[in-house]
Amino acid sequence: MSGPVVLAFGGNALLSNPAHPASSEAVAQSLAQAVRLLLPGGEGMVLVHGNGPQVGMILLRIEATWGRIPAESLDVLVAETQGSIGYLLCRALRSSITDREIAAVLTQVLVNPEDPGFMHPSKPVGPFYSRDEAGELRGRQGWQMVEAPGRGWRRVVPSPRPLAVIELHTIADAIGHGHLVIAGGGGGIPVRRTEENLLQGVEAVVDKDLTAALLATALQAHSFVILTDVPHVSADFATGSERRIAGMGVSEARRRLVAGEFPAGSMGPKVEAAAAYAEVTGHAALITDVERLKEALAGRAGTWIDV
Repeated sequence: MSGPVVLAFGGNALLSNPAHPASSEAVAQSLAQAVRLLLPGGEGMVLVHGNGPQVGMILLRIEATWGRIPAESLDVLVAETQGSIGYLLCRALRSSITDREIAAVLTQVLVNPEDPGFMHPSKPVGPFYSRDEAGELRGRQGWQMVEAPGRGWRRVVPSPRPLAVIELHTIADAIGHGHLVIAGGGGGIPVRRTEENLLQGVEAVVDKDLTAALLATALQAHSFVILTDVPHVSADFATGSERRIAGMGVSEARRRLVAGEFPAGSMGPKVEAAAAYAEVTGHAALITDVERLKEALAGRAGTWIDV
């Protein structure tokens, strides 16, 4: 293996039970073992984490203090989770990996303010609410709310596509020295360029898998791995005919995406990110879970997406 590795994983992987945040410690330790499996000799590595449940917990705290403390914007919340999750991961990884420098980089991601995602907010954030609570929040906060049948109502926010990573040079320099860098957390802090060419935060959430793919291609990573909560990509998911997809070419992956086989809120961005990386770099991308990572690297599990 020659070249850096980019590893993406969801916030749920770190906080499976939001009611007990201390459980993240054990999960972070198991993730550190997975990192050791992927860490190339002498080469650097980038970890890109999700932050969905962590942002949800902050939103609950904001809700509890409405009228007393001004609410923070979404870009600031993403920055907060980059700091807290970055600290947790750095501490766990330094306990397990002692021969590398490890650091978290506060990462901003440039988005286009004209992105269609701003016209059609679709990314759910925060807790579920009753119909009455959702109506009140619409009126009081101006939030857009959508119903999840059987679960309640949630706030939805724009999810524009990432265009560039502002701190790319810093990240590239660190991995060029063989360091392990935690970057692009929560998809990155979304920012736009003003007419004066200044950076300005925006109320949005960027998909972390798409940001991870952007980093993997920009850094010319040799490997790109997405860890999720299922062992592989499936055809006919959650049906009686569900079956593992062991591998797909880029064209097949995109055909299945267009056909709606992989939902936008779950597996869709992962398959899209893996296909984008494979097409640009010519290297295969892997989607699996942490428990089967070793088997997947040997070709016995997971889903590989290649050219």
